[in-house]
Amino acid sequence: MLALGHSDARTDSDHKLVVVMVGLPARGKSYIVKKLKRYLSWLGFQTKIFNVGDRRRLAGSIDDYEESPDDTRGVQRKRNAGIGNSTAGMDECSDCNGKSDTEKDEYTADQQPPDSCNKCATHHSSAFFDPNNKKAKQIREQVAMDVFEDLLRWLQAGGQIAIHDATNSTIERRNTLINRLKTESDVNLLFVESICTDKDIINRNIKLKTQSPDYVGIDPEVAEADFRARLRNYERAYKSIGTAEEQFEVQYCKIIDVGKKVIAYNIQGFLESQVVFYLMNMNLEPRVIYITRHGESEDNLTERIGGDASLSPNGVRYASALAQFIDRRRSEFASEVEEQNQKLANFMAGNASSGNSSELESVASHESNTNSTARYPLESPEMQRHVQPDFEIWTSMLKRTMETVEDFDPERYRIKNIRSLNEIYAGKFEGMTYNEISRSYPEEFEARQLDKFFYRYPGIGGESYADVVLRLQQVIVELERIRHSVLLVTHRAMARTLLSYFMDIPTTHMPEMDLPLGYVYACEPRPFGNFLRVWKYDSQTNSFDEIDPGSVLKIRYPKVLIPGQTATTLLPSPAETAYSSKR
Repeated sequence: MLALGHSDARTDSDHKLVVVMVGLPARGKSYIVKKLKRYLSWLGFQTKIFNVGDRRRLAGSIDDYEESPDDTRGVQRKRNAGIGNSTAGMDECSDCNGKSDTEKDEYTADQQPPDSCNKCATHHSSAFFDPNNKKAKQIREQVAMDVFEDLLRWLQAGGQIAIHDATNSTIERRNTLINRLKTESDVNLLFVESICTDKDIINRNIKLKTQSPDYVGIDPEVAEADFRARLRNYERAYKSIGTAEEQFEVQYCKIIDVGKKVIAYNIQGFLESQVVFYLMNMNLEPRVIYITRHGESEDNLTERIGGDASLSPNGVRYASALAQFIDRRRSEFASEVEEQNQKLANFMAGNASSGNSSELESVASHESNTNSTARYPLESPEMQRHVQPDFEIWTSMLKRTMETVEDFDPERYRIKNIRSLNEIYAGKFEGMTYNEISRSYPEEFEARQLDKFFYRYPGIGGESYADVVLRLQQVIVELERIRHSVLLVTHRAMARTLLSYFMDIPTTHMPEMDLPLGYVYACEPRPFGNFLRVWKYDSQTNSFDEIDPGSVLKIRYPKVLIPGQTATTLLPSPAETAYSSKR
């Protein structure tokens, strides 16, 4: 069935991709979805998440629906507001700007339809997810298909990769999605199923779920009990992907226990291969990705770009302070991990005493038997950590970065020199200042100011930021795969590109990020995104002080774009990332 897989009639660039998530609640689907969206967007693909839960919370309760005699499918319709509209029930909500359904429904590929807000959301109890509750089931199925229709409209408007974020845990639902997509040309389908048999991970996810929009203002114990009842309802109807879908020649990937085991079936397309390759390199190990520029170089003093200069005396002092700072942070982070492990252990002990442990073991066992996967021991890797993890330091192949790490103890740190981390190559402009370029090559200078991301420096080997993204793709995948902390000592363009990935900063803002020398950016992977902390080097005390990240991540608009613009503007903070508060 070529409509569902890869067609040889056209190139992959002509195709669009729908990623349909599958799996029980609290199995890490949202974690996978957000990471995947961030990665694909960073690579340059127009990617968007369509979350069925957000729409379901806007759909209203069962009492808000009535049978429509004109509805041949027997689907419930919402009184006074169409469930197919993303703004059902929003007309009375001031937080949603009072926009009409028509206004909210008209969006292009680079615009976002509204998300649910707490004021106009409906909270559904576990009974709403009972597979024997026919009315509720009809509502759930209709909401899922309405979101799927929105997804297809977005693809038609210019989007490239759309992610249907829902449980999609029944064969019936998945068959409906498959049949609907048969009518769409040049749209490929990839199922991604998240399976988890690790009780510790499930319990941790349940704790996070009690803080979701479904349980705002509800006592945590009541919320947990209701969510566990919801899990039992889902489990009764859950069927893993298998032969029922294979008869349609669909593509699918199963991610078991956050990448400990991966099953890929019939993967053929380029976009699908990108997705599966990335998902194979995930892990939940506690770690920090530190990013800093090299110490001040001799070329920095004269404002020359590129080159291979050595450190200035100030740069040597920075290198010494950086080694001491990372030594201290390594010890502090080990203590933070131990503290978090203790909190998790206390949480697990509370579940065991309340009888929830046996319940989770039953659910996990069901998933394990369904998918013929081995059970993992109770202790997760996080719980088994009693020693400091390995720590690697990655530099470029240029002298100024390698000299910056000379004070690190090679017995405690594994130091690697990686050519992919070299500064963006300026071609025939290497060794020049920007003032010299603007005087000698005014047209090139202006062209770069107008589009820094795609502008490629002239001359043999000249690069653009788009080239740098491709160069760093393998570095990013390795950083996702690695299970311990890493310090990257690199250059301005590289730091911009790496931070734009970890903090989900649009590529349009990436080249304008103001990242001066003397800062250390620490990205800590967490369940709902990356947590950012920033330290600034104080040359007077030869030490580092933690500062507010929100005051650092800024963009500086080129004068050629906005004449007279001198102030910097804070970058937007994406929902799936977080900044630490200043300590």
